[in-house]
Amino acid sequence: MIAMQYSLVLPADYDMGIIDRRIAERGHVTDGFPGLAFKAYLHARKQGMPAASDNLYAPFYLWHTTEGMNEFLCGPGFVGLTQSFGWPSVRTWAVWHAQMKQEIAEARYAVRETVPIPPHADLAALRRAESDRSREMHFSHDVLATLAGFDPTHWCLVRFQLWSKMPDRQSDGQMQIYGVGHVSTG
Repeated sequence: MIAMQYSLVLPADYDMGIIDRRIAERGHVTDGFPGLAFKAYLHARKQGMPAASDNLYAPFYLWHTTEGMNEFLCGPGFVGLTQSFGWPSVRTWAVWHAQMKQEIAEARYAVRETVPIPPHADLAALRRAESDRSREMHFSHDVLATLAGFDPTHWCLVRFQLWSKMPDRQSDGQMQIYGVGHVSTG
């Protein structure tokens, strides 16, 4: 499995209703996409709930296969995004653990946390600890999906959850809380 996200930083005065309409009109296009575990259509508003430092459109994907990811990135959906918003950098993480509940489509909020991995860390121990942490999060009544993974290019780990209600957490430099406009599953 591989996780993927691109994040578009939009102007402070950008009408985020455009993003809401885009999600409402086009979100269903990735429903049933081959190789996709889920795509969460994420957004954050500079003036909104949850508050963010920027207006963002930042879909997060969990792929069963890299083939599915490649089909998406080379396909018309991603081309349409790049024609509307430019050429984003796409982050990827190798997934150590991922779980989803059947009610995943009911997600309304997401949390993504990135944490640096110190040089010479015991990666096997870190993998066990992060996978255990992700499993424990999955037992929370309000958590609908959770994953843990890492990026060996930039040596950071990712913790991601989809929530049915606003999590009792505050955004900080390593964590971003998003609203969820739609969730597609493969």
